[in-house]
Amino acid sequence: MSKALIDTNARRSLARATGVYAFALLVSLFFLWGVANNLNDILIKQFKKAFELSDFGAGLVQSAFYAGYFLLAIPASLCMRRFGYRSALLVGLGLYAAGAFLFYPAAALRAYGLFLAALFVIASGLAFLETAANPLITVVGPASGAARRLNLAQSFNPLGSITGVLIGQHFIFSGSELSAAQVAALSEGARQAYYASQSMAVQIPYLVIGAVVLIWAGLIATVPLPVATSEREATPDAGSLRSLVLNRNYRLSVLAQFFYVGAQVGIWSYLIRYAQETLPGLSERRAADFLTASLVLFMVGRFAGTAIMRVVPPARLLTVFAAISLLLVTVALIAPGEIGVASLVATSFFMSIHFPTIFALGLRGLDGEARKAASSFLVMAIIGGATFTVVMGAISDAIGIHRAMIVPIVCFAVACRFAHYSSKLSTAV
Repeated sequence: MSKALIDTNARRSLARATGVYAFALLVSLFFLWGVANNLNDILIKQFKKAFELSDFGAGLVQSAFYAGYFLLAIPASLCMRRFGYRSALLVGLGLYAAGAFLFYPAAALRAYGLFLAALFVIASGLAFLETAANPLITVVGPASGAARRLNLAQSFNPLGSITGVLIGQHFIFSGSELSAAQVAALSEGARQAYYASQSMAVQIPYLVIGAVVLIWAGLIATVPLPVATSEREATPDAGSLRSLVLNRNYRLSVLAQFFYVGAQVGIWSYLIRYAQETLPGLSERRAADFLTASLVLFMVGRFAGTAIMRVVPPARLLTVFAAISLLLVTVALIAPGEIGVASLVATSFFMSIHFPTIFALGLRGLDGEARKAASSFLVMAIIGGATFTVVMGAISDAIGIHRAMIVPIVCFAVACRFAHYSSKLSTAV
């Protein structure tokens, strides 16, 4: 065998190994932002204890978080088009780490506003990561395997979500829960010490998360990545935007995505609260087990839904899943307690396909600049997570957490309406 042939084979082997390494690093990003997303569900409960918050006040955790996604989605896209994938990823990881490190002074100062600012910074970083990582996965490797790679990468997101809940359950929740009467019975010094201990519980976990994110930023900075030449195109013109406004299927998809994300975030945010209120005597750590079970079902549902779509059209399956979700949340509204908790946990299985399926159905029949603009607005629709969580919190404060489930009922009704409309269209996904 000639030396030239050996050198060629060696280069090919190195390129394949480098490609696998790059793909593994990128897949890990889906895991990392899953951790951040569902740690919020733990923080809502923790901050209620640390700051004596109402459900409405605690719900601002999600408002601050999803506002970061909403406001930074377009800047993230512009950064990627101008400077490439790597720059967008590094900016995202830098913001993620900075937000995590801000938890340390926020806890030391016991400043809820600074916690909310830290969450906004984290979410701003995740907006950059999601904007860059999803398209990048499709070009790291052969075009024929793009869809398979993206599905594989997305499967690590719920794994990260489960990990986030477990971190919060075992390293943030202290197991020390005092009722309002018990807190009131403490001396002023003991009461302030209790509040401080609950606030300080988040410091170490978020310092560790920030450090891990910085290490990943260093790895991303050194791995070879494709150049985002296909993404460096002009922004959509007025004609493409007008075509979206006139497209009823697309308008309904954005509305459905807005309401669906509100339902998902609201249910997970208040699941621990719902379980503890409707199952008296349940500890916060035990209640967090229900959230973990929900995320496991969500992951299983995503795989199952993808498999079922081989024989059932996506719009039809979404209609069924949305209707079942609506029914299950209705049960949680009218039958609080063990049945209600079980229903909310089961809802996660049927929520699993909503986001990607609404996304895909909304893009049907669109191409070119219109498709790119449509994708951006569908991502921005996740601001529903910030909107409906505080609405649920306000309802909970006024008339009880189980009655706040009227909000996700309305949300799933909107999603079901879109799915039913879309199922009548002849254009395939």
